[in-house]
Amino acid sequence: MGRQMFYVCIVIFFMSSLFACDGSQEESHSIKTGAGIKEIPDSAWQKLSEKKIYFGHKSVGQNIVEGVQDVLKQFPQIKMNILESNKPEDFSAPVFAHSEVGSNSDPASKMKAFAGILDRGVGHKADIAFFKFCWIDILPVTNAEKVFADYESFMARQREKYPQTTFIHVTVPLTSNQSGIKAWFKKGKDLIKKLIGRVNVYDNVKRNEFNEMLRQRYEGEEPIFDLARIEATLPGEGQDAAKPKGKIDDSLLPLYTDDGGHLNGLGRKVVAEKLLVLLAQLAK
Repeated sequence: MGRQMFYVCIVIFFMSSLFACDGSQEESHSIKTGAGIKEIPDSAWQKLSEKKIYFGHKSVGQNIVEGVQDVLKQFPQIKMNILESNKPEDFSAPVFAHSEVGSNSDPASKMKAFAGILDRGVGHKADIAFFKFCWIDILPVTNAEKVFADYESFMARQREKYPQTTFIHVTVPLTSNQSGIKAWFKKGKDLIKKLIGRVNVYDNVKRNEFNEMLRQRYEGEEPIFDLARIEATLPGEGQDAAKPKGKIDDSLLPLYTDDGGHLNGLGRKVVAEKLLVLLAQLAK
């Protein structure tokens, strides 16, 4: 009887050890919802380093790329080959490639440019692809419903053409309620000069309308990088903190910008960390 109990104990110990190992292994690969960059396991960063990613953008997107570079310096365990390119030959190896797309104040041109890059070969090679509109694309005079309808059908076509690629939807960035007009004049932004006097480029109403349509359509179904909510949320707060009860009136926090529209050193780093966490979640 004593020998039987001995063998039973051995079996129980072995099975307990086995399950414990399996459990710890599963935990090491898991990423909690709302996780911070320090909570991402090294295994997830390793998987991300093996992916081919394309990001199309304009100036705020360039701020985000610079933020990614800042974060990589701080967290050397994150390995990414960041390259300014939209050439398909640069996707023969893992890469985070990025380039400008389209013209500001013309959202249709950005969709057309993004589609052209995919069709020239990137679409068949990229594991993850996304582009973003700029805040100057959605103004108080913009028909946000039409722009979103065009965007929705456009993205449906891209998913159909490139089913192996994971597409990320990005909310439109916001502007700050602070006045940054002088800064724009100093930087020689001719487009802004022309628009000032006709519309208030710092009005976020239509941007928030577009973003809410995007959330309602894709949330829970396809990946969303909620850039607007991040811009409207203090560091360390959950993104729900930026959502007022009864209405949406998010704006870019002044501490994230020096001119009312672009991201400063803090803003780009906060946004970049959130983007990297999302990419790590998608890099399975």
